[in-house]
Amino acid sequence: MSNIRITKQFSFETGHALYGYDGKCKNVHGHSYKLSVTVIGTPITDTNHVKFGMVIDFSDLKKIVKEEIVDVFDHATVFNKNTPHVELAKELENRGHNVLLVNYQPTSEMMVIDFSNKITKRLPNHIKLHSLKLQETETSFAEWYASDNA
Repeated sequence: MSNIRITKQFSFETGHALYGYDGKCKNVHGHSYKLSVTVIGTPITDTNHVKFGMVIDFSDLKKIVKEEIVDVFDHATVFNKNTPHVELAKELENRGHNVLLVNYQPTSEMMVIDFSNKITKRLPNHIKLHSLKLQETETSFAEWYASDNA
């Protein structure tokens, strides 16, 4: 049986600021992110299996990514918890805002690494994460490939 890649796309709105950055992105701002999640595996060959012919049910992949990424990051503001932005984060939280404090600079590059770890932990054993593409604008994106990180 052939290995098949399937991809599911997601979108979410997230704010962030890059502490110490030398450009406009040092200011709090947001993006309409698009995330493409590609997994690889062989289709189920058991004709009695309810998911016969599927690598993974798109709804199962959607559940994983929504719970780990979209529901967490959508309409949140992300700050590196090891920067003075923590003071701003506390103030925003006190005013009822959804704030995420992470262990990294919240760039697309670092977010896609975080996402790869979270998704990989939730995938069934016979399914492997192949790649992620996190697009922050129409012309700017970061990609993660399992083959580059083996």
